[in-house]
Amino acid sequence: MGGVAVGARSEQDGPGEGPEEPTGKTRRWGRAGRSGKAQRPFWKELPLLIVVALVLALLIKSFLVQAFSIPSESMQNTLQPGDRVLVDKLTPWFGSKPERGEVVVFHDPGHWMKDEPTPEPNVVQKALSFIGLMPSANEKDLIKRVVGVAGDTVECKGTGPLKVNGKPLKEPYVFPGNTPCSTNLSQFKVTVPKDRLWVMGDHRQDSQDSRYHQDEDDKGFVPVDNVVGRAIVIAWPVDRWDTLSVPATFGQKGIGKAAATAPTAVAFAGAVPLVLVRRRLLSRRKSGGTKRN
Repeated sequence: MGGVAVGARSEQDGPGEGPEEPTGKTRRWGRAGRSGKAQRPFWKELPLLIVVALVLALLIKSFLVQAFSIPSESMQNTLQPGDRVLVDKLTPWFGSKPERGEVVVFHDPGHWMKDEPTPEPNVVQKALSFIGLMPSANEKDLIKRVVGVAGDTVECKGTGPLKVNGKPLKEPYVFPGNTPCSTNLSQFKVTVPKDRLWVMGDHRQDSQDSRYHQDEDDKGFVPVDNVVGRAIVIAWPVDRWDTLSVPATFGQKGIGKAAATAPTAVAFAGAVPLVLVRRRLLSRRKSGGTKRN
């Protein structure tokens, strides 16, 4: 009587108006979302994902880490031929320089690899080297252990032991059966120049390292600028996975004597002017006190 029946039109409804039928857009709302646009198929987004992945891979290769393959026996038994190592390329961007004991990858500083043939890579190898999963065949890079840095004196008599700044090294990483120094290079003593490195392989009797290039223009030293980065881990094969840490012998007391003298000399040079200024002030005070008396 005085009420309104459920579903009946109110007086405000126009003639013929009733419950609104859902449109096609409204029916799709639950699947497409509030925007009303249908989600793009995955195959249409795949090319963009591939491009993004390649860009990220190139950035990582250029600035973060890069994979390198071990081609020879010169670093046995630390590294075996066929091992894949990851090289840290980031820290050099922040001014970090190679240190004693580190295993580093570096560009050929002269003609160390002049007799090594350049292999012709296939399409797959080119693609993998482009994104950093394999080294470029055109880049002649080497991998050795840093023994001496700028200012260090490295020497060896006979078959060893190898000495750095007068401290003999205990080298358990040297290939079993090898001596620390080769018999055909029975004696050498060098001082590493500024921004240079002295490097040696762990397979001492099968490594064409700094010792074998002393008669060349670079005298066997490797420019720091040639260093690609430090090898930090063996990534492949899986059963060879391991980190490449700095051996404890390079942390022995006194081995960094040559490098430690540099800050001391700088501090001394900076202290001299302060001492002279102090003496001058004291002299003025004494002369002023004498005049007042």
